[in-house]
Formats: sequence, structure tokens, C-alpha cells
Amino acid sequence: MIVTNFPLKKLLRNGKDLLLGMILLFGVLVVFYEMVEMESWGLNPYIDDNGWWRAMVDKVFSEDHQTDPVKVSNAWRSNYTPPTWKPEFKGRANLHAFEDWCGTSTAALRKNGHFPLYPHTRTTVKKLAVNPKWSNYGLRIFGYLHPHTDGEFSIAVSSEDNSEFWLSTDDSPLNVKLLAWVGKTGTEWAVPGEFDKYASQTSGPIKLSSQRRYFFEVLYVQDDKGTGHVEVAWKLLNQDFGFTIIDSKHISLYASESGLLPSDVSTIPQTAASHHHIPSKQPGATADMLREEPRDTFYRVPLVSSNFLKGVLADCSYKPSYTLKGVRVPRYQGIHMVRLSYIYPNDYTRLTHMESDETCIYQEHPSDMKTNGFSKYIIPDGPEEKSTTDFAKPLQDEEEASDLTGTKSVPNDEKDHVVRRKKSVSDDKEDFPVRKKKSLLDDAEYFPVRRRKSVLDDKEDFPVRRKKSMLDDKEYFPVRRRKSVLDDKEVFPVRKRKSVFDDKKDFGFQRRRSVFDDNEDFGFRRRRSVRNDEEEFDAEADQKEVWPGLRNNPLFPDTYSRKHLREKEIEKNMPLQLDLKMSTPTAKVSYQDLQALQSDQVNFGCNLVGNVQLSSSEALPLVKAFMDKLEAKHPGLFRLGRVINVVKRVDEVRGSRYLLELEVIDSSGKLLRLSQYIYNLNRSGRRRRRDTTVKELKPPPLLCNPMGFQWNPAATVHIIVPVKNQARWVQQLITEMERLFKETQDTNFNLIITDYSSSDMDVKKALEKSSLYRYDYLKLSGNFERSAGLQAGVDLVKEKHSIVFLCDLHLHFPSNIIDAIRTHCVEGYMAFAPVVMRLDCGAAPYDARGFWEVQGFGLLGIYKSDLEAVGGMNTKEFKDTWGGEDWELLDRILEGGLDVERIYLRNFYHNFHSKRGMWVT
Repeated sequence: MIVTNFPLKKLLRNGKDLLLGMILLFGVLVVFYEMVEMESWGLNPYIDDNGWWRAMVDKVFSEDHQTDPVKVSNAWRSNYTPPTWKPEFKGRANLHAFEDWCGTSTAALRKNGHFPLYPHTRTTVKKLAVNPKWSNYGLRIFGYLHPHTDGEFSIAVSSEDNSEFWLSTDDSPLNVKLLAWVGKTGTEWAVPGEFDKYASQTSGPIKLSSQRRYFFEVLYVQDDKGTGHVEVAWKLLNQDFGFTIIDSKHISLYASESGLLPSDVSTIPQTAASHHHIPSKQPGATADMLREEPRDTFYRVPLVSSNFLKGVLADCSYKPSYTLKGVRVPRYQGIHMVRLSYIYPNDYTRLTHMESDETCIYQEHPSDMKTNGFSKYIIPDGPEEKSTTDFAKPLQDEEEASDLTGTKSVPNDEKDHVVRRKKSVSDDKEDFPVRKKKSLLDDAEYFPVRRRKSVLDDKEDFPVRRKKSMLDDKEYFPVRRRKSVLDDKEVFPVRKRKSVFDDKKDFGFQRRRSVFDDNEDFGFRRRRSVRNDEEEFDAEADQKEVWPGLRNNPLFPDTYSRKHLREKEIEKNMPLQLDLKMSTPTAKVSYQDLQALQSDQVNFGCNLVGNVQLSSSEALPLVKAFMDKLEAKHPGLFRLGRVINVVKRVDEVRGSRYLLELEVIDSSGKLLRLSQYIYNLNRSGRRRRRDTTVKELKPPPLLCNPMGFQWNPAATVHIIVPVKNQARWVQQLITEMERLFKETQDTNFNLIITDYSSSDMDVKKALEKSSLYRYDYLKLSGNFERSAGLQAGVDLVKEKHSIVFLCDLHLHFPSNIIDAIRTHCVEGYMAFAPVVMRLDCGAAPYDARGFWEVQGFGLLGIYKSDLEAVGGMNTKEFKDTWGGEDWELLDRILEGGLDVERIYLRNFYHNFHSKRGMWVT
């Protein structure tokens, strides 16, 4: 019965009405959902002055702020323990300061490795309005809010640079939500007390009770510019009162932190706004070096047993020609004697993402780069046979045509092209904005007027010989403030139109440039600005030439009012665009292999270049030759999977050393790691050029096994760090070591901390509470001395055939650091000095902005037996002053006949820090 009476045909006939009804119903459901979502806050979008869209904006922006590009866990939620609140906490709020950190956005503060557990300063404030006199810092203010009455409130925030205000639905930090904020990109700001500059600064209605307290949190970031301030205010809705600052009557502490050490973090709340996380690489990182690489995790692959590698190559003695045993090295000159190793395949250690500020890798003089850019790498093709004189004529007005009288054309050969690209009108004018990139059209054949050579070029008294058109000195260029040479010599007398500006000899009327002046790449001749046309037109309109038909057009009155200037200008330029039938200009470009131009000598003048690249034409034949030998020794047992890493140390006299790290597959299909040093001898002891080519490698390489020169996969690595009163960094170091052990499960590395009686934390207790498998602690007294602290740590090592890694405190380690130290340290032959990347202020490991520390040798891996052989650390000369001890040790290592492996190590960072509190008594 129901089906029979259902008006199906009627609905089909009114399909549009049905669709409209469904849309309206969907809209009602959405609004209802929003009302339910805001019910916990007592939000009512219909009584909010900003309307329902304000709630929607809040929701969207809140989600954006709560989305962190760093992968985090929710472990902090399960570890939350509510503190005991006391009435005496009222009147103040907790303030934590994170100093020496650059940035203007709250996202930059969250990148700080110490945030939020290890602030530099813990103090309190009496109101939610602060005005620190610092620079480059972040603040976290938190506590409880105590409303003075029941009702609906609106809360607002204002700050110089970005800030956020979070509020919980109750007294738990786990329930905070973002209510108000000043920007999120770092460019937004407001003056003190300005709460209505951005819609996001003011929250919607919030229903609060005077019988409860609510946890709140303020985040604020300030750079080194402007007047630092942040304030939070509120107002009771439906009243005429404006916003008032939240003062001491309505706030209280979250916890009392007086007397706590920096290492005591149990009282610090972690919230959705502020919680500790382990940084990871961003999926959209711009730096190539941050991409996942097989090298980074190759240590996890099981090694091929050394028994299978015995006898694959014939043994040979290893005595490189470049070692300096018995040779005295002048003080601090060893850094110039260390050479880089070549790497294959590309490990992307070149800091390409930092080259927007520095282009030193191209070895161009800065002034040439500024003026000519990269024009020397490209040569425009010669002119085509077809002449372009006809369609270039519309470019010339009466003045141009008369000024060109008497000139003669010059052939446009390639030399002229190059000269014109290297020489600019701005070369002799300081007030001309230099153009870094010139359009190819500037040198193309479309402008024959620019190919003309002035008769003045043949005069010896002409000040500069330049291959350019006389138009370069014409009035079309506003940089010509002085009188033109042509005006002085009057070589070409011309008829000029009368203008009110004829008496101005410095061409001062051309102060404004046309829109096209900054876009010369379009290939169109510059035209006067609208302002200039207006002024000349107002002066003597009757002498102004116009296009045919314009003067008699009824749409344009004879008065030529200003409102028609734009239309006239467009019409005047239309023939330029219609008549120019240009072909696309082409050029000759050669392949630029910049890596081939580099050498193994350390470039101290450029800290952006990474490892020197080894060509595939050299690396792959060596790999094939070795695999052929392995196949001959063990037929069918192994086959090559991938070439993971090849490291070459050049010896031009006796032969180069190679580290082959190959992924091989055994007969059962199991992936294995082959990591072996081999020697490629020079034939007949002849010196081999560094630019070894395939032709030179045509004779089979003389591969052999360098006796005694193999790394020990089971060697214990002792990481030694001296410290004093650096609690937050010591804790971060311990956390780093815990991460390494968790990722590698390597039980053959040991952390040794020598502590000069730190007073800001109990270092020994922190080690005991850690999850480290092995560690040693030694308490020292007196002033901090790096050399003595390192030597004390070395003395704790009892096994001489283990590796000590002399280390710094402020490092972020790659997960393969232990394996890299083992691989590049060979007892009796070689130490390892990796190049670390220093992060800029405000940079984190997962965005890696900074530079390579090419001059530092303080991070050094060496066998204890070798360190003792060269005399250990120099504790007599280097005491409580900074610097020099690493260079002096390097001199003695080289004098002892050891080689030093020097490579740029991926994902190895030195965190930014100030030197405040370091090297103090």
C-alpha cells in the first residue's frame, strides 16, 4: 500500500527539487555536528559575534597547528602523573625559557631538541603579560586559570612574532585544545595589546566555572628583531567591558620547581602542544642528503665470513707513499696534509639546499657571479639566415630612427654574443640594479638596432670600448643620470620634440621605470612609464604623436584625459606583440661535470662541498674484477646484488686503496654484506694520473690483498666525552646513546663520561637510570680541561686493541656511526676523522641547514695502541682554554706514520649551541 501511494513519478519529474532538499539536509547535519563538537566548551556559533564561520576557522587552524611533521608517539600520555596542587600556588604561573634558538614560529621552537623538558631557565611570572629583554628565545608559560565568575568568556593573545594559547577542558594537561594564536608561518605579529589584528587571535565563547581550575599553556617565540612581548587577555561576553590582561588573581602554578636540578623533569607537563619527541626525517625534506640511503642501514646485513675471502686475492705489502713516518710536521700544519677519500656512488653530501646563500662550489669570483651569473657555461647559437630588420622597425619611434642615422651594422658572430653577455650596461654604474640572469633574447637577432656599432668605437678618445649599441646610452635607461656622450659630441644632430623636460640635462624625468623594465626577458624594448607619458602629454599634448584614427575616435575626446592613458599605452604596444614573429633562441651547452674538477685536497674555502665522487667508469670495473676473482675461488657461491659503497684513497706512486662494500647473494638466496679493503697496484711503479680514465684501466687491474690492512668487525668502540655543568646536553647525549643501542643492538660499544664534578645534575645517577648496555663514569675535580678529560677516559680502557672515539657533547649521531668508526679504523695503519655538519641556529637534524666543519679534527677514532704510540693527549700545553689540541694531536698522528681517513659523514650533526657556561671554573 505504501509503495503504491509513494509519489515516485512526481519525484522523478521534480528531480532538481529533490536534489536541493538533500543538499539542505546535509547542511543541517553538518551544522548540528559542529554544535555537538563545540558543546564541551559551551560554544554557540549563533551567539558568537564572529559568526559560525569563526568556529569553522578555529577548527581548521587548530588541526593545522596540531599536525606535526615529526613522527611522534603517545608514550608521554601514559606516563602522566597528576601533581599535587596547593593553595599557595596561586598568584604565579610557571615560565620556562629556551635560549639561543632562532626562529619566529612556534614550529621552530618545537624543533629544539631540549623542548620541552630541558629549558635553560625555570622561573615564575605574576601575570600573563611579559616583556623579556632577550633575543632568539622561546617561552613556555603554563599553570592553572581560575575564573572569577561563571559565564562565557573570550580569550585573546597578542605577541611580537608567533604565539599560541592552549586551554584544557579541566585541570588535566592531556585535554588541552588550541584556542587562539598569532600566526603560524613566522611572519605574523601584533603590537602590545592588539587583539583584533587576526581572526585567530580571539577565541570563540568558552563556558567556564569559578568553581574549577583549568590548565593553560602559552607558547611564544622571538627572534633578534623587534620588541619581544606576549600577553593573554580575556573578557566576559555580553558585557561592555573590553579585554583585560589575566593577572595574578586568576592564575596559579602547575608545580613548584624551586630547588630542582635541570635534570629533574618529573614536574614538567607534556601536552599535545609540548611533548618530547625523537626527530625523524621529514618526508618532504628538500635536502638530498636526508633521503634514505642503503649505506645508512647496511650494517644490519650479516657479513660474509672472512674465511670465504682468504685467498681470493694474492697478498701484498701495504706501505703507501704518502705516509710521513719520521718526518717532522710543523705545528698545526697537519690539517693541510690530510687528503679526502673518493666515494662511489654519490652519497649526496653536497649541501645543495644551502647554495642559495653561497655558490663557492662553482669556483667563480663573487663579482663575476653577481654580474654575469653562469653565462660562461652557455654560448648562444649564431644568427639565422632570415633577416629580422623588417619586423624590428615598429620598435623605433621618430627619435630612435633619427638617432640611428649614420650607423653601420656589424656581423653578429659568437664572439659578439659572449662579449655582450659578459658586459652589461650596469658595469660602470653602481646605481643600476644588477641582473643575475640575462635573457637569451637580449642577445638574439630580433633587435638589429642593438647590433649596430657606433662610429665612436673607432675613436681612440672614447673612454671605454664596448661592443654594444648606441641605444645603451640612450634615454631609455633610467640609470643614465649624467649627460650622454652623444650629447657632448653631437655626432648625430637630430630633430627632437619639444618637452618641458628638454632643459633637464640629467634626464631626471625618468625616475620611474615601466613595469616591463623589470621584465626584459620578454624581449620587448623598454617603454617610458605611464607617469612620464602623462607629464609629457600634459605639457604639450598637441605635439604628441598618436596612432592613426585615435584622435578622431569618438570614444576618445580631444582633451585626452588621464583616464585614457592606459588604453592608449596598450594600443601603442599591440603592434609589438603582433608583429614580432620570433623563433625560440637556442644555445650551445656542454655537460658540466663539476665533481671531476675537484681533487682530494680539502677545500677550506668552501664548506658546502661534500665527498669527492669516484666515477663509475673506475669503480665498476674494479668491482667486476674482484667478483671475477671471488667466482674463480668459490664458483657459483656468490653473485653481486648491489654496489653499496666504494671508498678510494689515492696513492699516485704505488697504487690506490679501495674499500669495497657490496651486497652479495649466496647460493641459498640470502643477502650478505661483503666489506673488504683491496689494493690496486700501479704497473711498474709509474705515477698514475688522478683523472684515471677507462682507457688507462684497459689492462687488467693488479688487485691484491694488503696484508694487515683489514678492519675488525668485533672491535669495541669507546665513545669518550668530558663534561661539566652541561646537564641538558649530557641528558641528550645519554638519550642519543640509548637510541643507538636500540637501533643497532650492538653490545660492543661503550659510553665513557668523565665528569668535572657537575653541580647541575647527578651524571652517574642518570647513567644508572638509562637503558645503556655498557657505560663508564669517572668523576674528576677542578676546572674543565678537554685534553685531560679525554685522556682520563682513554686510561679507563684496558684493552689496547679496541677503538677510542674522542668525542664532543653536542652531537646527533647517525645510526651507523659505530660501524663507520670500526670500518675506517685499522690498527697500526689508519685513524678516522669524519667531517661533521654544524647546524645553523634554529635548525634540526631532520631539516639539516648548516655547513660542514672542514677545519675541525676533534672527533677522532683511533685504536688505543696507536694513540699511546703517538703520546696520547697533550695535557701539559692544553688545559682550560679552548682549541688547538685536536690539530696538535693530528700533527703527531701523521708523524707516527698513520694515515687519516677523512670523509663527510651523512647524518652526523653538531647541534647549535652558545658557549655560555662552557670552559668555566
